[in-house]
Amino acid sequence: RCAGRVEVFHSGKWGTVCDDYFNLRSANVVCRQLNCGQAVSILGLSYFGPSGKDIQLDDVRCRGSESHLWDCRHAGWGRHNCGHNEDVGVICSDQLCQHLGHTPLTRGTASFSTALPTRLAGGDQCAGRVELYFNGSWGTVCDDSWDLEDAQVVCRSLGCG
Repeated sequence: RCAGRVEVFHSGKWGTVCDDYFNLRSANVVCRQLNCGQAVSILGLSYFGPSGKDIQLDDVRCRGSESHLWDCRHAGWGRHNCGHNEDVGVICSDQLCQHLGHTPLTRGTASFSTALPTRLAGGDQCAGRVELYFNGSWGTVCDDSWDLEDAQVVCRSLGCG
């Protein structure tokens, strides 16, 4: 639900959105519209596979405050100069939370640091907000089911005891 090819419903049918000019502001509008948190990654070039549906939007340029993707500036419904090899995809923060929620962070021999690159932001080497590098960009970790054991794994993986 919170990661995949971006599609919109217009004039009774679903269609895709081209990756031309699509940026983090546009992706954040999509994630907010789907109630999926914030954008973590934008994936162009049909990362989630090309669609056989009509291309509905191209040249989407959002300010970031819009309620819906179609409220953003675009070339017009059904007007485009792209092919399905340019269908845009988005990964939202709630998808990352769901992914991590099903990943054993402290069990077995796998360590947290080998699953995804980790850093602490807004603090120093051993204190701050936990961020992970996922599909080309840094994103935060939601605190659902987060406990001291998870924090200890992060600290050990960063050499902080």
